[in-house]
Amino acid sequence: MDLEDQQGTELENVDLTGSRFTRVDFTGSTFRAVALQDVVMRDVEVSGTTIDGEIESLVVNGIDVVPLVEAELDRRHPERPLFRPTDADGFRAAWDVNERLWADTVARARRLPEERLHESVREEWSFVQTLRHLAFASESWVGRGVLGDPSPWHPLSLPWDQMEPRDGVPHDRDARPSLDDALALRQEAMALVRAVVDGLTDEQLDVPGEPLAGPGWPDEGEVLTPRQCLRVVLNEEWWHRRYAERDLSVLEERGA
Repeated sequence: MDLEDQQGTELENVDLTGSRFTRVDFTGSTFRAVALQDVVMRDVEVSGTTIDGEIESLVVNGIDVVPLVEAELDRRHPERPLFRPTDADGFRAAWDVNERLWADTVARARRLPEERLHESVREEWSFVQTLRHLAFASESWVGRGVLGDPSPWHPLSLPWDQMEPRDGVPHDRDARPSLDDALALRQEAMALVRAVVDGLTDEQLDVPGEPLAGPGWPDEGEVLTPRQCLRVVLNEEWWHRRYAERDLSVLEERGA
């Protein structure tokens, strides 16, 4: 049976919950910001496929491969387990390591012409946009989530692309600040986290804060603990540095 030709179809902001795909060719397709909870795939052919994201469980031919992937990531990156701390000292140690790793990444980026640091690799954020996003993450989860500031964001801070507009939350993806300006924003946000982890005690980790006030991110009314908020920040820091390092390798190959 010939397939109906719908090559190049673009679906955006579409709810396909409960859909069924039979004899569908997804060769060369791109999936971004896609939810795949409770998806069942049978009789599939997979090759040359790359998946990056938050994967809690993935059963391939009867085997949950996520624990295997997690163990291999920890083996390749011995500092990674430190980003899953359980006590206040662990959060301080993780932030120490994070500052050191990012200092190395920034030094590597500075060896490139600044124009390169505004370039996208495979439609991902540029290096400068990544710095702006991490500032947003720290401001949101520490400035708002831990410290209770209802509006902690700098105008250059950058939420994730699919975030719906929210009153008072900046979202200027096309801004092009200099590297130094982006780093100044980033360092201010990192200092916010540093101040919190330096004063953190084990007893404070699981004490819920007041319900969040006003529109923003995290959502108004949420009640969060420092442990929850800081773990989100550490996860953002770890993965976005890996993505930045990956893309810097491509930019270095492009040359001056």
